[in-house]
Amino acid sequence: MHLPDQNDRHVQQLHDAPAIPDDNYEHEKKVKLEQSEDEWEHDPANPRNWTPAKKWTTTAIVALYTFVTPLASSIMAPGLPDVAKKFNITNPTIAALTLSIFLLSFAIGPLFAAPLSEVYGRLPVLHSANLFFLVFNLGCAFSRNTASFLVFRFLAGFVGSTPVACGGGVVSDLFSERDRAAGMALYFIGPLIGPVVGPVMGGFIAESVGVQYDFYVVAAICGVAAIPGILFMRESYAPVIRLRRQKTSLDLEKAATNHPAFTMSKWAYLWINLKRPIMIMTRSFICFILSLYMALIYGIYYLMFTTFPDLFSNVYHFSIGIGGLAYIGIGVGFLSATMFGAKICDKTYIYLAAKNGGKGKPEMRVPAVIFGSLIVPVGLFWYGWSAQAKVHFIMPIVGTAIFGFGIMTASLAIQLYLVDTFTYAASAVAAASTLRSLLGFAFPLFGQQMFAALGYGWGNTLLAGLAIVLGIPFPIWIYYAGERMRARSSLTR
Repeated sequence: MHLPDQNDRHVQQLHDAPAIPDDNYEHEKKVKLEQSEDEWEHDPANPRNWTPAKKWTTTAIVALYTFVTPLASSIMAPGLPDVAKKFNITNPTIAALTLSIFLLSFAIGPLFAAPLSEVYGRLPVLHSANLFFLVFNLGCAFSRNTASFLVFRFLAGFVGSTPVACGGGVVSDLFSERDRAAGMALYFIGPLIGPVVGPVMGGFIAESVGVQYDFYVVAAICGVAAIPGILFMRESYAPVIRLRRQKTSLDLEKAATNHPAFTMSKWAYLWINLKRPIMIMTRSFICFILSLYMALIYGIYYLMFTTFPDLFSNVYHFSIGIGGLAYIGIGVGFLSATMFGAKICDKTYIYLAAKNGGKGKPEMRVPAVIFGSLIVPVGLFWYGWSAQAKVHFIMPIVGTAIFGFGIMTASLAIQLYLVDTFTYAASAVAAASTLRSLLGFAFPLFGQQMFAALGYGWGNTLLAGLAIVLGIPFPIWIYYAGERMRARSSLTR
């Protein structure tokens, strides 16, 4: 005979709640929820109340995870001719596919990784993805034919997208709106600086010991990153932390009010979360247009990568190793934007909030988007026409630095806007990451054909024109109309 234990009694109380509650019941429920939220706001376990050292340690580890996977996306770029020779690839589109197929799965992965992190927590999703990424890069190194290499590159991109998908959510977990820009800048430098450092390393590695050693190096960095990650990272997603605490205290009624996974089937809750990035992208025009612009400049960024080996090897006669150094220009732009762009974002936000009676709004991030969007076409014009004129090699590299500064500044502000605006920050960032990586995959496939037809000057002029059309009028419109649009959406905070 089964005797009801304390768990059974709590669950029965939940089931016995009136289907159509009266006003007193609703009022009591609201008061309890407000009390619970107030207690959590001042709770030491709340990640926003962690010590600065603990917050920045967590952010730095996530940034390291986020650095490794984009690095792997481009580390083999200078060695593409060696990859083609190794696998007897003669079709230039297939050769480009060995590089960009990583970005195809990098686009799909966030649709699963971000929702899973909002069900099971950030920690297990990040750690498991890092370890799988290590394994799949070893698979790339040991591949003996084109098919197996493409499969392992695809799988590596799929799991490698996890830190990029979840990193923005972790920053949102740790920092309030007023001090979020610096944390976001540290996290976001990974997806942008990784593809720059990759070719610099990869060029010398491919030239000295062979392109397969690029993947050994990536696997080794994953292993090194896992050590501080496993030792020092702690769960930062508040609903999961609260659910675990309340489960251990057997306060099931309180748990049910704080986490919907406790009152519905786990599979039903997981399905709701898996659909959320697509829902945000398709139901929020603001998310769609900002993500589309970020995807465009990210696609141009990867398209630029495919032109470097031809430009610096054939025009400026760089070796494979020295050719990798040409990517440093973009890196300088990114680092400059990390220092100055984050300050611009924060100071603009604080200034506009002060003018608004101390109340900040997501639209106060938009001026930084516009500033970055004005710089992006300048960098493209500079790079394209200096390469077309075949002037000194430093001139195209300066153009890439200007371009890098512009895309980092604009992308950082867009990420902050999405995190500030949407209730489920990781899902919003995942939606943007998906579109961004899809264009990063597609653009390099037609790059050689476009520049062969138009040349570096007019090819980059066309891309700059697209960046102007998307990057300037729409952010201005969002600055003035964004608040009204957010007020009509159930997806925003």
